[in-house]
Amino acid sequence: MTTALEGIRVLDLSRVLAGPWCAQNLADLGAEVIKVERPGAGDDTRGWGPPFLKDHAGQDTDSSAYYLAANRGKKSVTIDISSAAGQQAIRELAKLSDVVLENYKVGQLKKYGLDYESLRQINPGLVYCSVTGFGQTGPWAHRPGYDFIIQAMGGLMSVTGEADDQPGGGPQKVGVAVADLMTGMYSTQAILAALFHRQRTGEGQYIDMALLDVQVAMMANMNTNYLVSGQPPRRWGNAHPNLVPYQTFKAADGWIIIAVGNDEQFRRFCETGGRPELVTDPRFLRVRDRINNRDQLIPLLSEMVATKTSEQWISELEAASVPCGPINDLAQVFRNPQVVARGLRVDIEREDSGPIKLVGSPMKFSGTPVQYKLPPPRLGEHTRSVLSELLGYDDAQIEALKGRNSGQ
Repeated sequence: MTTALEGIRVLDLSRVLAGPWCAQNLADLGAEVIKVERPGAGDDTRGWGPPFLKDHAGQDTDSSAYYLAANRGKKSVTIDISSAAGQQAIRELAKLSDVVLENYKVGQLKKYGLDYESLRQINPGLVYCSVTGFGQTGPWAHRPGYDFIIQAMGGLMSVTGEADDQPGGGPQKVGVAVADLMTGMYSTQAILAALFHRQRTGEGQYIDMALLDVQVAMMANMNTNYLVSGQPPRRWGNAHPNLVPYQTFKAADGWIIIAVGNDEQFRRFCETGGRPELVTDPRFLRVRDRINNRDQLIPLLSEMVATKTSEQWISELEAASVPCGPINDLAQVFRNPQVVARGLRVDIEREDSGPIKLVGSPMKFSGTPVQYKLPPPRLGEHTRSVLSELLGYDDAQIEALKGRNSGQ
């Protein structure tokens, strides 16, 4: 069975999350991904624990859970790219690659002769993707970019968190690094588009990806709400600015989500709760009415929801075709029968530790399914095999790539 990207080779010079997430997507789709890491240290996230993967003796390995999340399917090669020998090795690998992915500071790889303009001279069909905080142009291009800062600067925290006048009100970041992850996803899409273009024309190209650009773009309808009205959206907590009721409610034994998207669903919700008079109340007839009278409606609905348990509400509302759901922690998520049925938990064997528990790709293909060929690699695990098989390097040449004080 073939994979969608069989025969595509990716030289991954990125670290932490946005770039590695992109490279892992490409690996899942069948690309050969060669991850270049610093000798002796590797990707920064290897040390971002606990927890760490345990070996067979129960001791911590060099792989944190954070690192495991974004690096399956790759081969780890350690090269000191600050050395002349390391730079030459990267050039030789790039010549044999279809894609180069990097997230160094703007201009840093140019000092080593490893920028796009240098590498395209030896590989005109190369697709070269740079991921930075602010992009390659503009007055902030040379600033470092971190997900937390980008969530703040790009508007996400202005709409995330309880309203300022509510208990606990104020800006909040999202619980995962969404700017990094979405940049990884957009980068994946951009690389695939560039490869498709190359297939038709033979031409490679340069891709400039910025976390800030992605964060602004992913504000989606919040952006257009502002552009149409001229009013910046505000924080609504778990409520929705354009739909009511569409938020969390506290049932008799815990919190649930109720997401009413139209007038008919509102009718069924109220009737299920034994409050049909709310449906004909002129304050709440239509979506617009419910938005304008949110402060009067929500207390009434809260009283109604508090009369039944979470399980009762979810069972009855599902029967009435009213969108709803529980608020699960991750233990509950991975016990969920739908999550189990969709195969989102995967185990990948690694020699030093046994099976590694990971989350599978959400991409489902009928003809070229994703494959998990390699576990997240140990640091430098594939240095010798990659450099000897692809470049013909001997032991002395491989040793020279470790650099000084590498710890190896």
